[in-house]
Amino acid sequence: MKLTIKHQERYSRGELLLRTLFGWLYIYLPHGFLLMFVSLWGAILQFVAFWVILFTGRYPESMFEFQVGLLKWNVRVTARMYNVSDGYPAFGIKSTDDHTDITVPYPEKVSRGLTLVRLLFGIFYVYLPHGFILMFRAFFVGILQFLAWWVVLFTAEYPKNMHDWIVGQVRWQMRVNLYMMFMTDTYPPFTGDELPDEA
Repeated sequence: MKLTIKHQERYSRGELLLRTLFGWLYIYLPHGFLLMFVSLWGAILQFVAFWVILFTGRYPESMFEFQVGLLKWNVRVTARMYNVSDGYPAFGIKSTDDHTDITVPYPEKVSRGLTLVRLLFGIFYVYLPHGFILMFRAFFVGILQFLAWWVVLFTAEYPKNMHDWIVGQVRWQMRVNLYMMFMTDTYPPFTGDELPDEA
């Protein structure tokens, strides 16, 4: 998986203030409403894909592409929620964005045994350890987001190290999601850094 949220040279102070005051109304409400229904369909497809994987060892490619599109949509909205991207996030699973992207290679084979293990024990060996660390990271991300907000307001620049840390949080969460959605057999690493094979 390769997740990109571009660090802009300049950020819009106007957009920052607009998102802070009215983002819930013009970004989160319409996108959240539509994503609720699209994510429900995604969950149904994931259920179907589970059984297909169990019997064939393959993730249906059209379902896989749908899930990738859904993840891209979520990343576009999340980037605005964290104020690490300007611009309005595009609607839809086939839309693109100049500031964000996520690329997930299609697996030719998916392990049937590992799929069952994830279903039965994923909460113990994936969600518990990763969720515990991500929860504490989220507190720190909140502090960074608050500090970065003021820096952007006064300088129109987002500190690169803060940007990278927040993007790392999103990247880590995406890796966990991909693994638990049976879209990769690679166990998510305990880091938000971009790995050498993702560069």
